[in-house]
Amino acid sequence: MSNEATLHSQDLLHHGHVEHGHGNGHDGHDHHHEETFISKYVFSMDHKMIAKQFLITGIIWAIIGAFFSVLFRLQLGYPDATFPWLESILGHWAEGGRITAEAYYALVTMHGTILVFFVLTAGLSGTFSNLLIPLQVGARDMASPFMNMLSYWFFFLASVIMMSSLFVQTGPASGGWTSYPPLSALGDASIGSKIGMDLWLISMAIFVVSSLLGSLNYISTILNMRTKGMSMTKMPLTIWAFFFTAVLGVLSFPVLLSGFILLLFDRHGGTSFYLSELFVQGKVLPNEGGSAILYQHLFWFLGHPEVYIIILPAMGMVSEILAVNSRKPIFGYLAMVGSLFAITVLAFLVWAHHMFVTGLNPFLGAFFVLLTLLIAVPSAIKVFNWLTTIWRGNIRFTPASLFSIGFVSTFISGGLTGIWLGNSAIDIHLHDTYFVIAHFHIVMGVSAFFGMFAGIYHWFPKMYGRFMNQTLGFIHFWITLVGAYLIFWPMHYEGMAGMPRRYFDYSTWASFNQFGGLNQFISFVVIIVFATQLLFVFNFFYSIFKGRKLTSPNPWEATTLEWTTPIHPGHGNWPGEIPEVHRWAYDYSKDGKDFIPQTVPVSPEESGH
Repeated sequence: MSNEATLHSQDLLHHGHVEHGHGNGHDGHDHHHEETFISKYVFSMDHKMIAKQFLITGIIWAIIGAFFSVLFRLQLGYPDATFPWLESILGHWAEGGRITAEAYYALVTMHGTILVFFVLTAGLSGTFSNLLIPLQVGARDMASPFMNMLSYWFFFLASVIMMSSLFVQTGPASGGWTSYPPLSALGDASIGSKIGMDLWLISMAIFVVSSLLGSLNYISTILNMRTKGMSMTKMPLTIWAFFFTAVLGVLSFPVLLSGFILLLFDRHGGTSFYLSELFVQGKVLPNEGGSAILYQHLFWFLGHPEVYIIILPAMGMVSEILAVNSRKPIFGYLAMVGSLFAITVLAFLVWAHHMFVTGLNPFLGAFFVLLTLLIAVPSAIKVFNWLTTIWRGNIRFTPASLFSIGFVSTFISGGLTGIWLGNSAIDIHLHDTYFVIAHFHIVMGVSAFFGMFAGIYHWFPKMYGRFMNQTLGFIHFWITLVGAYLIFWPMHYEGMAGMPRRYFDYSTWASFNQFGGLNQFISFVVIIVFATQLLFVFNFFYSIFKGRKLTSPNPWEATTLEWTTPIHPGHGNWPGEIPEVHRWAYDYSKDGKDFIPQTVPVSPEESGH
């Protein structure tokens, strides 16, 4: 055994896990048995490969979910037109080239479910927590690589079941992405409440299992497997964000699971958790004593932390990318960590602001108004610190840094409208209108996607050893940014005029047909923005095979540990010893140097400051 390999073995022992065969060779690869295609790409336990599996599955789901929005925007923008090609795609759901009402509600439901859970939860957290946690804290892999593999395959199984619901005779679930009872609890309530709803519930239950397996792994890896010298306060903000995201998931997803299981009991077990005193087509149902509001409490107790499960990873990556591309230390590191913590705590105390109009006691509502407005404070701290980080920075405009700046923009403009909706009195007027759609799509949908795009452009070289095309990246950014504002900004005005969401056709409505032209315009922009996302998808897959190759292991001149690995790191990440950490992650433009990696020891002069 060479000296380096001996060190490598000791190094693995120091980390408390010797993986079979990893002590041999210089590249951290296993030389005892050749990896087969299946062990390397399908049932992989390498966190980097699992990250790619999550990302590519997420991209496929994102195309499907976005395509659904194009289909229902056609209906909203052109309610009287017929599109013969629709019938060839949707069959009897679009007879004569017009989407039926049932199909419209199914599309809206699946669009929300896919993008919130399958893309922005699994695709975002699953990809970047997996890719970056071991690389940035200095670990060989996750605490449990096997559990990590299971978390992807549970997600894949949930995906297969959700996908299959699109092909059943009665169609997919159509009770909205929240699936409120009694609509979701009674099979006879609508055609989309039949088998499609059962598949939806089973798929979501399995999805929760996947999420929990992943989150427990992320938490234990961050707490137990940091390399020598990597104290919690030296971790990059990305890792803090993934940590708090995982904590949110572990504490809130089980509540949703219980809500779904009780709903399945109501559907098939004759129970009445959510049902009471109902008439269906003139028949009196035997159910009594349940409350549909109970489901809303269970759903939103996950549903509100969920929006932070989606946005926190994006916040962490944006903090990292802005610091790297401004060539400046992040402003207010401890305030950033503190505000992530505050958001995590407050996220559990605001769920009932989704329920101001359910007959909630107004006195109780006042507490939720206060807590909801309080959560704006840590968000504002983060915005202030991002702006101060780029202020007078030597900014490099890469696609990643542009999407990060775009994230800050949409996060501010989308977040401000939350102050209106958080007031229970104003919410009585704005609830369930297009104002709500505009608010959460900008702050959570668009911003989270911007964080995700920034992360993909920035860490693509780490994943694939190549760069994505920059020009296509710039085109992607500008059309998406302008398009997102053109789509969702006008919806605020429709909402203030009282235009309700989830309606199939507004044209017959005297008070809302004044928005016909505006709806047409929005639908037109949606098609352009969707086409631009396909450009991104092309850029992504083309660059995997044909992108410009990486020549140095640290292309962005960043300080964090993931750029100390080889250009194509093997399973185990570092060929020799895991590097030791001596300083925090943001030493940019310091002591006359452009950047000082975390592995460089602190000089006596520095410690004397």
